Amino acid sequence: MTVLLKPGASVADLASAFEASPNPYMLVTPDLHIAEVNQAYADVTGSRRDEILGKPLFATFDSGPGENAPENVRQVRASLEKARDTRQRDHLAVVRYDMPRVLADGSQVFEQRIWSATHTPLLNAEGEVVLLLQHTMDVTDLSPSIRSDEPTTALDAIVGGSVLRRAQSVQEDNRRLETERNRLVEMFMQAPGFVAILSGPNHVFQMHNDAYSQIVGRRDVSGLPVREALPELVGQGYYEFLDTVFATGEPFEGRESQIQLQRSPDGPLETLYLNFIYQPIRDEAGAVAGIFVQGHDVTDSVLADQRQKLMIDELNHRVKNTLATVQSIAIQTARSHVDPVTFAETFQSRIMALSHTHNLLTRTHWEGADLRAMLEHETDAFGPTRISLNGPAVALEPATALSLGMIFHELATNAAKYGALSTPDGRVLIDWALADQRDRKLKLAWRELDGPKVTPPDRRGFGSRLIERNIRHDLAGEIDLVYATSGLIAELTVPLDRTPAP
Repeated sequence: MTVLLKPGASVADLASAFEASPNPYMLVTPDLHIAEVNQAYADVTGSRRDEILGKPLFATFDSGPGENAPENVRQVRASLEKARDTRQRDHLAVVRYDMPRVLADGSQVFEQRIWSATHTPLLNAEGEVVLLLQHTMDVTDLSPSIRSDEPTTALDAIVGGSVLRRAQSVQEDNRRLETERNRLVEMFMQAPGFVAILSGPNHVFQMHNDAYSQIVGRRDVSGLPVREALPELVGQGYYEFLDTVFATGEPFEGRESQIQLQRSPDGPLETLYLNFIYQPIRDEAGAVAGIFVQGHDVTDSVLADQRQKLMIDELNHRVKNTLATVQSIAIQTARSHVDPVTFAETFQSRIMALSHTHNLLTRTHWEGADLRAMLEHETDAFGPTRISLNGPAVALEPATALSLGMIFHELATNAAKYGALSTPDGRVLIDWALADQRDRKLKLAWRELDGPKVTPPDRRGFGSRLIERNIRHDLAGEIDLVYATSGLIAELTVPLDRTPAP
């Protein structure tokens, strides 16, 4: 319970209201400074108002710092702070405090007294705590012997001590229970996995920790039935799982269960994967009263496993394709080279070209390769003055890169043996562009200049067949080989958004 101060109420108004009470009253500010006391309080404590008003409460009545303070002081401080922080009235059943008493000869002694205290927060119109009211009552007379730990009567021995000691024991037990409860709540809130407690057949959210709040997009679900708090779960089976657990009392466990949640207001549904358990909570009679929800978000590990499986499947596919390519290169090269030495040289150069494209793809985790980087590698041996590369950055899919890598190797090899790069003054101009931004078609022109006179070949060699096969079959593109007098011209068009044939 809290008390709301009326607008315009002052400390003096409140002080005059409790001035005549025979019980000690004190008003304390939220930072625990003395704001006002009544005459009964001043009489009991043997203090003067003008000496204590505005002073820190626990410095005025010497208590010792922090953990060194006596137990009774820690009790009073904890009760005041709880009333302030929770904005709810707090009671101390019993607390021992020594009070001064003046003897007949004028000397002063301290007499042990036992008090019951109530601390009530006083709120302003905005709901802020502005004062704390302490009301104390001397209950020493309830205990015939406050200095002895033994029961004072035979009846006390039978019932377990005096009323006062029983009250004090209950208060200490309650304090221990509250401490344990607070510790459990703190552990609940800080649990690394998501945790929630649902109550009743409608599965109303009673408690949930920060991890659960993060899972559901920081929505305020407290006090709401699950169907109202998480409406997007309809049709996903989770309502039904909860209903079954509540009805049967049997737990339900989900492993890597897919769930779609709206994690931002008006945002799209996001797919998550969860490991979780719905555990029934039973009341004293053994009936199911709620459900304890506990689990972990395993989305990252599930997606990682899916990516790994996809990569393994893709790797198996690439290995098969690569072996088939190597086999084709070996057979076709052998047909064109009777001499084992020339066969070995040609075959090795083609395998190295394939290997280099693999290296480029490996650097990007097989996400693609850059067109310019591939051309630079195939023509690097001839120097930058003889090779002119002109075109925008183009990212190639892995399969497209492998096919184009073999094509560029054959063109460069042919130019070095028979074309422009076979003479000191020969040059190669390579220009490319994306002809259609929407359909992403690559147009590339390979032009050889200042080399030996070119004539059409009498027969098509393996290099020409490999180029045409890769362009038309693997890449679904087009190529035009022109044997001009000034040098070979190869113009090719390749759709980049098409998946090449396996």
